[in-house]
Amino acid sequence: MTTTKNALLALVALIGTTAAQAGEVKYVLWDANQRPAYQQCASDFQKANPGVTIKISQQGWDEYWTGLSTGFISGTAPDVFTNHLAKYPEFARNNLLVDLAPLIKRDAVKTDAYASGLYDIWGRDGKQYGLPKDWDTIAFIVNLDLAKKAGVTLADLNGMTWNPKDGGSFEQIVRRLTTDAAGNNATSAKFDKSKVAVYGYQTPGAGGMMGQTEWSHFAVSNGFRFQDAPWVGKFHYDDPKLAETIQYLAGLPGKGVSATPDDVSKLGSDAMFIAGKAAMVPQGSWMITHFAANAKFPYAWVPLPKGPIGQRATMFNGLADSIWVGSKNKEEAWKWVKYLGSEACQSVVAKAGVVFPAVKGLPDQAMAVHKTRGVDSSAFLEMTRGKTFLAPIADNGSQVNELMGTAIESVLRGKADAAGALRSANGQVNALFR
Repeated sequence: MTTTKNALLALVALIGTTAAQAGEVKYVLWDANQRPAYQQCASDFQKANPGVTIKISQQGWDEYWTGLSTGFISGTAPDVFTNHLAKYPEFARNNLLVDLAPLIKRDAVKTDAYASGLYDIWGRDGKQYGLPKDWDTIAFIVNLDLAKKAGVTLADLNGMTWNPKDGGSFEQIVRRLTTDAAGNNATSAKFDKSKVAVYGYQTPGAGGMMGQTEWSHFAVSNGFRFQDAPWVGKFHYDDPKLAETIQYLAGLPGKGVSATPDDVSKLGSDAMFIAGKAAMVPQGSWMITHFAANAKFPYAWVPLPKGPIGQRATMFNGLADSIWVGSKNKEEAWKWVKYLGSEACQSVVAKAGVVFPAVKGLPDQAMAVHKTRGVDSSAFLEMTRGKTFLAPIADNGSQVNELMGTAIESVLRGKADAAGALRSANGQVNALFR
C-alpha cells in the first residue's frame, strides 16, 4: 500500500511539474548588455500571450556554445537561442534546428522588413533556420587624447587610406600614435621600439575563418573574396591579396607599432585600449555600450580606411533566433521567435541602444540613443555605404575555422610565410568538400 501511495504521489508530482512547464519557453543569449532589452520584450510578450512564460538566461561566449552542445546531447537544450552564422550550418546539417519556412508561410510573416541579406543568409534549400534580430559592422575606436597629443585630427582619421605595400596614411597615423617610454613617436629616428609605451594600432588576433574584426576588412578592401557565393564549398584563402594583407599585419609588431601576439593575448586588444596601451583598435558595433561604460577618456568611432579597391569594406553580419528541434513547446517557441523578429520587440532593442536591430529604419533610432549618451556611432552606418560582404558560410565550419585560425596564427607569430601557410591551409579546407 505504501509503495502504491508513493508511486501515486510521484505521478502527481510529475504531472504537476509537466503542467508548470507547459507553455514555458527557455531562451538563451550570450550578450549580457542585451539581456535587459530582451527581458522587457519578454514582459511585453507575456502580457499579450497569457499562459506563455519566457525564461531568459545568459552565458559568456565560450560557455554559451559549450552549454548548447551539451544540451543538444542531453536533451536539455533551450527552446530558443541566439544563433551565429559560424555555428548554424553544423546545427542544421545535424538536424538540430526547426525549419521555420512553413511557419513563416502559415503566418504570413513579412520577411522583407529586414535589412537586405539578413533573412536570406539564414536559409538553405528552401528551409529557414532563423529570423534576423540585429546586424553589425566594424569600425575603429580611437583614443582622442592620444590623437590630439600626436596632432592627428578627426578629419585625418575619417580620411584614412590603406595598402599592403607601405600602409598608406593609415600607417602614418599609426606611427604618429605610437610612442616609446621617452615620448618619441614611431616617425622619429629616436623611437625605441623595445620600450613602447603606447601602440598606435592593435590587431586583436588571428580571427579564424572569418577575421571579422581582425583582418577581413583590410583583405576585402584589397580585393580578396572568401567564396563565390554562400554555401559554395570552395574557398579562396590562397588568394595573394589575402596573403599580402596577413603578411602586412604580421609585420606591424616588428615596426614597434603593435604588440606581439604573445603580449596581446595576455590582455586583449579591447583591454589594451581601455588601459591606454593601444591608441586605436578595430571592433564591432555590438561593443558600443561596452566602451561607453569602460573608456574613461574621450574617444571616437571612425570608419575603416579605404583600401586599394578605392572603397572601405566591412563584414555585414547578422544574428538570428533559432528553435531547437527537441523543444517540447514548439508552437510557443515560434510565437516568441516571431515576436523577437518583430518591429515591436526590435523597437525596444533600438531604444536600449545596445545593437542595431535588423528591421529597416530602427538602426537610426539606436544611433539617436547613442547620441543622447554622448556617443557618435555614425561610423558603423557609414560603413554600410561602402563595400559590405557577408560572413563566409558553408558546411564543416568548425574544421575550416580551426585550419584557418592555426595558419594565420603561425604567420602572425612569424613562424610561417603567409603565402605558403594560406595556400596549404586552403588546400586542406577545400579538401573537406570533395
